[in-house]
Amino acid sequence: MVAYGTALGVLIDLDHFLIARLKTGQWDAVQFCLHNPRAAVADQRRIFDAGDVGLLSRLLSHLLIVGAVVPLLALGSRSLAVLTAGVLYVHILTDVAWDTRRVDRQVDAAGDEEELVRALR
Repeated sequence: MVAYGTALGVLIDLDHFLIARLKTGQWDAVQFCLHNPRAAVADQRRIFDAGDVGLLSRLLSHLLIVGAVVPLLALGSRSLAVLTAGVLYVHILTDVAWDTRRVDRQVDAAGDEEELVRALR
């Protein structure tokens, strides 16, 4: 169960590559990871350029995955579906907490929430 949960928590983030591809039209992030596999583990900030994935796009993608995967798993194994839902819930919750902290810091630094909104566009 631990190995499954760990793998699931990591593999759900592969959607970031598809989002970046859809936004940029290129597979630069995938190519970077293939040429720099250590970065995928040790320095993930180097993988995507600013705006390649996006906070809301990433969270929406995760929610779409959960909404599709959990019901499908429930058809075969309720316990696996519950475990999957729990792992992905925690993953998304930590993503939201992390993003909230980052945005709050940017608002504090900007001193003006409207200024931050303009900067994020």
